Amino acid sequence: MAGNVEAPAPVGARPERDPKARGGARIWEETEQQAKKLRSASDAEQHRKLPKRKIVLLMGYSGKGYHGMQRNVGSSQFKTIEDDLVSALVRSGCIPENHGEDMRKMSFQRCARTDKGVSAAGQVVSLKVWLIDDILEKINGHLPPHIRILGLKRVTGGFNSKNKCDARTYLYMLPTFAFAHKDHDVQDESYRLSADTLRRVNALLACYKGTHNFHNFTSQKGPREASARRYILDMFCEEPFVREGMEFAVIKVKGQSFMTHQIRKMVGLVVAVIKGYAPESLLERSWGEAKVDVPKAPGLGLVLERVHFDKYNQRFGNDGLHEPLDWTQEEAGVAAFKEQHIYPTIISTERQERSMARWLGTLPVHDFDATAHAAAGLGAKASTETLLPARLGLQTGARG
Repeated sequence: MAGNVEAPAPVGARPERDPKARGGARIWEETEQQAKKLRSASDAEQHRKLPKRKIVLLMGYSGKGYHGMQRNVGSSQFKTIEDDLVSALVRSGCIPENHGEDMRKMSFQRCARTDKGVSAAGQVVSLKVWLIDDILEKINGHLPPHIRILGLKRVTGGFNSKNKCDARTYLYMLPTFAFAHKDHDVQDESYRLSADTLRRVNALLACYKGTHNFHNFTSQKGPREASARRYILDMFCEEPFVREGMEFAVIKVKGQSFMTHQIRKMVGLVVAVIKGYAPESLLERSWGEAKVDVPKAPGLGLVLERVHFDKYNQRFGNDGLHEPLDWTQEEAGVAAFKEQHIYPTIISTERQERSMARWLGTLPVHDFDATAHAAAGLGAKASTETLLPARLGLQTGARG
């Protein structure tokens, strides 16, 4: 018996493995890898059999906490709406993973590039996807509740949601104490908008209709740049309503296209006039070549409500192959999304952060001619630098 006892292995020595066991593990790993490859190949083959078609998605989202709509590939510091959308498209099996890394591969295009904190109830994006079963449910299943796909329609192969868009409608929701006159109205939540003040607000908003030079309503646009001229189809303020003890109103504006901060400055200037901080004449002066420092209202209340495709609908909406992009059947879902996710966010954020109240506090010291003074200062400096050597030259000549 003693001769059959095995000597203990030295401390630290690695025990030998049974060659058969090693081979079995290797075979199992190889089999598992082959199975994964087969499953992957099967999935790829299944997707290849699916039709890949150009579609548009009708989107609603609350923009709070996001740095705008457009994705910044390679930058994880600033989260955007498209980051969550692309992730949901990949995870739901609508697009391959490499299309998520390079959105051009799916011909992705957004209709409007909303800014930081701006929401949407009717954003439209165009892209090519695999038309899987229950596609809307599967995409929404991978999205947070404050981002929803509200509709889907097939479009022509060359459709581009940005280029085919004829007009865009935005709304701006604000507490009505923004219209309280600085000298003889209360400046808090107890204020209620009168019929006379609402008429005056709408009279000023109507002045924006038509084509004007909006170079003072954005940045980095000169007064003689053709792209600064924009066409506004309509702009008006709806009847006020009360939520949680605070009265709000909604301003709607429809235009062919808008520049960065344009709508917020359009609202800001009207508020400044109504409150008595600026004369009505400043509105017309702001469309001239002179520099005007137009105040910019907060971004919180701005919402992309709807985008319009009238020319596309006229050509393809009744051809028997494509649906018109009017979203009439989705209107109830859009209205419900605004009530559940957009309006409550605007109201609660205004109560917590008081963005409108804090901005209104800057108007008493706002210098509407600040940019004009700055431009004049630069011009005077340039003139001095030009004239001084000339004067020195004259003096030298006189001495000689």
